[in-house]
Amino acid sequence: GCLQRCLGRRLRPAPSAHRASRAVRRDFERREPYNYLQVAFFQLKKLDQAVSAAHTFFVANPQHLQMREDIEKYRRMSGVKSDSFQDLEATPHWEAYETGVQHYDADEYLQAVARLEESLSEALSALEECRALCEGPWEDEDEDEEEKMQPGLYEAIAAHYIQVLKCRQQCVLEIATKPGRISATEDFIPSHLDLLQFAYSQVGNQTLAAECAASYLLFYPTDEPMLEKMKRYRTELGEDAAVTARQSIQHYVQRSLMEKKLIYYAVEHLGETFNDPDLWTPDELIPENLKEKYREDQKKQKQETLNVEEREKRGPLPFEGIVVTMDSQQMNGTQRVVFDRVLTESECKDLLRLTKAAGEAGDGYRARRSPHTPHERFEGLTVLKAMQLAQNGDVEWRDAKLLLQASEKSRKIIESYFTPGKKLHFSFTHLVCRRAVDGEQEGRMDLSHPVHADNCLLDPEGQECWKEPPAYVYRDYSGILYLNDDFQGGGLFFTEMDTVTVTAEVHPRCGRLVAFSSGKENPHGVWAVSRGRRCAIALWYTHSQEHAEQERVKAEELMEQRAVEQDQPDGDKHQGAGRSSRSSSEPRAPSRASKPADQRQKPGLDRKQHPKVLRARDEF
Repeated sequence: GCLQRCLGRRLRPAPSAHRASRAVRRDFERREPYNYLQVAFFQLKKLDQAVSAAHTFFVANPQHLQMREDIEKYRRMSGVKSDSFQDLEATPHWEAYETGVQHYDADEYLQAVARLEESLSEALSALEECRALCEGPWEDEDEDEEEKMQPGLYEAIAAHYIQVLKCRQQCVLEIATKPGRISATEDFIPSHLDLLQFAYSQVGNQTLAAECAASYLLFYPTDEPMLEKMKRYRTELGEDAAVTARQSIQHYVQRSLMEKKLIYYAVEHLGETFNDPDLWTPDELIPENLKEKYREDQKKQKQETLNVEEREKRGPLPFEGIVVTMDSQQMNGTQRVVFDRVLTESECKDLLRLTKAAGEAGDGYRARRSPHTPHERFEGLTVLKAMQLAQNGDVEWRDAKLLLQASEKSRKIIESYFTPGKKLHFSFTHLVCRRAVDGEQEGRMDLSHPVHADNCLLDPEGQECWKEPPAYVYRDYSGILYLNDDFQGGGLFFTEMDTVTVTAEVHPRCGRLVAFSSGKENPHGVWAVSRGRRCAIALWYTHSQEHAEQERVKAEELMEQRAVEQDQPDGDKHQGAGRSSRSSSEPRAPSRASKPADQRQKPGLDRKQHPKVLRARDEF
């Protein structure tokens, strides 16, 4: 090391050709070269190689929206073979593991055993390869070599050795992290043994089941369920049967514990740091002073969480039972929030019943192809159309009324959270459903709704969002109230201004309300609905009263008229109270005294103003 630094200062050589820099290695880990390769192969008209390179990059970068679109284009090209979409960097242990788990979930235990054994063997082999690569010169690229203090000989040897040990310990995270994922699969090696012991027991091989159970207990010796299984296996095999853990697992655990002991000694006495990658590390191995520090960190983190919650309360929510599931900090952005329990299961079912009318007599789309993708059909219903259908007897009045009430409840929640004391008016309300087109989902790579902002025109290349028509520049806040989750895909996601870097995702479920400010700070899109039907109430709000939703005013007037007619005796009702006369005539405004107590006040709109009727073109 000293000789290399001396030669480097004197001769100023190029970086070593035998050991790539950390930045270069990071690019290769992210498979960045394949991004360039696919462009080069495409320019050379070598489509099969271009497709393989693109697919290999996309497997490790599944959130890269530009590559997602490129792959969709490749699929549409004539002459591109389906088997060209292959991962050139596929790791054997992950392929075997995922196939084994699929067989396991399908109760195909014989096939599961074979694939899981293959995965475990390949994983241990990959682990050894990773550990071997930890050998090499000491890397410390974060500090200036000219300025940092040079350690003495013994300190340098110890530091180098500890670095190698920590690198070896982190190898388990590397093999347990699936390409394209950030976080590793917890307990990757022990989970193999847990799955294998059950699968072997199901195929009648109690000897190997007991061996896997004994191997698992090396990681978690006090695990009660596994100890019970081990007791049962011993009973079935006989007390004289020798049941021992696998030699490879014994070696793995013993070696890891020895390395951890050395590392924790260095942490305690030499000022080193260490993030233990394993959940199974015995407590007695961790120095007592580090345990105390861990407890203090946990207490501090809990207090910080309480402080954040206190800051974001901003006064009580207007309804009981509603919970804030995710706030802006948890969603890696600003002016974002997710509420749960806004609707009950029965209310979701009632509104879903109303959505059936949207497919038959909605606001113009009527289950036609979505304006955003040919792979989905779109159904939409405005609040006014819902009231008109109720007038004609096509839907229940209570269902149409529930649409008004649910959207108003959402408005009050969002107003109290984001703008307490400042009135939010409805800009547009839309009950929308998206249905996946059967037979057209295989190989699909496009989105249900492309990334956009709600009150400006997004320019990803210029990193700007232009507040000009045709954007709805007057919109201030947006929301979506989900009604179901019995479909695949269809989740909402937020990105950076580049429309590529995903910062947060929201998964739909009944009664979940996601709300956010409508500007450039919250670009968002919707993942493809690949199976089933996704329904929700899309909501947009404005502080500008002149842009308040005109159709909602009319819908509330129809609702009030209905309430007045219900309060009148049968003999006092108008002769023309049938369906046709009500739908063709102008609704009569009732007196305030006749208004039911639970009916909402109409927005204070000047009747001389005629706001533009909005089209349902940019719903989620």
